[in-house]
Amino acid sequence: MQKTLASNGDAELILKLYELRTEPVLRAARAWMAVEFWPGTAEEFFAVLNEFGSHHNAYLRQVVSYWEMAAALVLHGALSAELFLDTNGELFFLAAKLAHIMPEIQAQRPTYMAKTLKLVETHAAAAMMFEGMKKNIEKMRAARQAS
Repeated sequence: MQKTLASNGDAELILKLYELRTEPVLRAARAWMAVEFWPGTAEEFFAVLNEFGSHHNAYLRQVVSYWEMAAALVLHGALSAELFLDTNGELFFLAAKLAHIMPEIQAQRPTYMAKTLKLVETHAAAAMMFEGMKKNIEKMRAARQAS
């Protein structure tokens, strides 16, 4: 990733993304995704993804589409990658939670979380964050199973 100074427009966009994250429904959706949603299998994941009309389905779609939109802004050059990666990690946490079943998810939905995963492929800092998150997720998953 080439080091460049972020513009004032980048700063404004980061602040707008933060503001959107604090919207009450998105905040609740993000909390559910981070704390309660721990699919062990692709079947458990698809049970939520395909349960149209449920709160959990809406939460899943809202959070993933939010982070995919943000990642697309970076990938298309509308937002400084360095600034984005310095201020956001949640999308990699969510991708790490699904990493163990992502091949099965993408077998049915080839573009699922594609923008987030493209950031991981194209930016070393994103790859490092994702790998670190996967290690933390493995520990969290093991602790959850032990309790």
